[in-house]
Amino acid sequence: MTDALLPNGINDGGGDKNYFKKGCNPFAQTGRSKLQNTRASLNQQIIKQMRMRAGAENLLKATSNSKVKEMVLLELSYVNANLQLLMSELEGLNSSVEVYQNNQDSANIPLIALGLKETKEVDFSTPFKDFILEHYSEDGKTFEDEIADFMDLRQACRTPSRSEAGVELLAKYYSHLPLIESRFFSPTRQTGIFFTWYDSFTGVPLCQQNLSLEKASILFNMAALYSQLGTRANRQTLTGLEEAVSSFQKAAGVLNNLKETFTHTPSYDMSPAMLSMLIRLMLAQAQECLFEKIALPGIRNQFYSLMKVAQEAAKVSEIYDQVHQCMIQTPVKDNVPFFWSTMSQIKTNHYRSMAHYFVASALLDHQLGPGDDEDKQEKTLSQVYDSLPEGCTALDILKNKDERQRIGKAHIRRAIFGHEEALRIYGLCKNTNNLEVLQEILKASHQRSVNKHSENENEEEFTDYMEAPKIISKTEHKAEMEFPAAAKVKVIDFFQRLGPQSVFSAKQRWTAPRTIRVRSDDRDLGFTLKGDSPVQVVSLDPLCAAAADGLKEGDYIVAVGDTECKWMSVSDMMRLLKDVDEEGIDIQVVSMMDNSTAMPTKSATFCGNLPKTYSMICLAYNEDDKNSKSRKVAKKSSFLSWGLKNKMKSASTLSLPTADKAGALPWNKPCPTFPSSSSYNNDSGLY
Repeated sequence: MTDALLPNGINDGGGDKNYFKKGCNPFAQTGRSKLQNTRASLNQQIIKQMRMRAGAENLLKATSNSKVKEMVLLELSYVNANLQLLMSELEGLNSSVEVYQNNQDSANIPLIALGLKETKEVDFSTPFKDFILEHYSEDGKTFEDEIADFMDLRQACRTPSRSEAGVELLAKYYSHLPLIESRFFSPTRQTGIFFTWYDSFTGVPLCQQNLSLEKASILFNMAALYSQLGTRANRQTLTGLEEAVSSFQKAAGVLNNLKETFTHTPSYDMSPAMLSMLIRLMLAQAQECLFEKIALPGIRNQFYSLMKVAQEAAKVSEIYDQVHQCMIQTPVKDNVPFFWSTMSQIKTNHYRSMAHYFVASALLDHQLGPGDDEDKQEKTLSQVYDSLPEGCTALDILKNKDERQRIGKAHIRRAIFGHEEALRIYGLCKNTNNLEVLQEILKASHQRSVNKHSENENEEEFTDYMEAPKIISKTEHKAEMEFPAAAKVKVIDFFQRLGPQSVFSAKQRWTAPRTIRVRSDDRDLGFTLKGDSPVQVVSLDPLCAAAADGLKEGDYIVAVGDTECKWMSVSDMMRLLKDVDEEGIDIQVVSMMDNSTAMPTKSATFCGNLPKTYSMICLAYNEDDKNSKSRKVAKKSSFLSWGLKNKMKSASTLSLPTADKAGALPWNKPCPTFPSSSSYNNDSGLY
């Protein structure tokens, strides 16, 4: 259909090649694709069980037979049990983070990726053809290729590749949706097209007839794809870490755009509370990658470097703690995977313990020497602590070796306690037991803190259990939301043959094309033209041949002879009509119809986001003007006069009525109306 289709190199039984769009490979046999296929299968099973439950509940309400009720209640308990099992399997899929990780990355804590939302296939062929015939008065069969191209594009978006090409594929489809909405989705009628999408966390299907659900779901999948790109990046290299940071920031930007644009999404995974949590999660993972970028070359064993890295680690811990607080709130905690909440807790404790370890290393391993900058170290230490121990100043800690040792040991004890807590939480979730890399990292960090404590332990000293001061979080590179430029793709309208959207759209109504015979009278057709694609008839002489044949003021010319003219400018139209002789030529025109009630003689209207426009008709009425033929007006010069003025031509007459039911006169043309953005939830309903 389009040149965007590329051969995938897979031959079928007949020897012909299969084709798929760039950025899509439905035949890829990867762990991620198998996981997505399992998700689709679970969604189908969930919808089957939900239908059975709905039928059983309806039967329970309708029957009064006690035996039937007993059987229905037993069936309901069985169905609910199956639903719980299916939901737990879906939660397990959302917890399968190892599938999305880089194969070469065996030294980093796994990151969380979002799974793609699943959808059903939609057949646009019959509804679009019928709408083209009824609304645009054209043969829908001539647009079969365009409809097929659009359907192929949507089908490809169901299996996007985990690459920038996959993101561009989703962005391309998303950019086409407003064009399709303008062409085929009228605010006054339903198309009969249903879009079904499954909740990413619960598997519950949602079905709507408007395109808002389709747009929101595509944006969600774009964010999910960016999160998968971030988890796939090789975090053992600087380039891979930069790619991961950028991907997670873009995922957060897309989710934030989804949250602000579609405020009443009925799907739970796109609710404001869930989106806020997901945005925080993506930014937390971006901040984690920024910390790994700092630590990748190695951390210098110097006082200032250790203090700086300690504050960076404390920042990561703080952000993950905020994520965890969002996950345990009532609107979110019911459906967010327990594994996600566990991972946020583990990382909160892990990075907080790392911060205490680095501060302890700075205090225990680096004493204030004669050549050290005392003021600089004092300033650094005072900026690390929220509050110092009672009776101590930063300078006292630096100069007093015993005090320095005491506070350093307090930090190392706090680090050991935090690592032990992270290991304890790790053992509470069954899904984390599959992540051996995570367990190895937690154990290694714990052992490092234990070794540091052993190095500085003195059996003769009295054990001091003072509490370590809180470390202030600080970062020089904060993760920020970033809306990707790839999400804004310029596309060519599949259905541009229907004409400019400013006129030929689903919200506008016009008459069927009428054939008018246009003849030249001394190089004058009796009207002039204005506008730019399509050209509009103005200054029509009511006595000319075209007017007698049915041409009206304000008509749009859509064809001249056999030439389509919907996209022609005035100059192009002039070249077509300049050689018209007395025999004339046939043109096809359409007249705009009023979509609203008749306008009053004085009105002020506000349309959408456009500025206020005032339309007034103030026609003086004179008893002497009852006979309209007595009114004489000068005939306006036609655009085909080419500067020649016929002085011998008699003036034509023109009446000025106070109303025109056909809406042909310019002062009675309807004001274009823009449908108000109604609540997104109006057409929503569970399937």
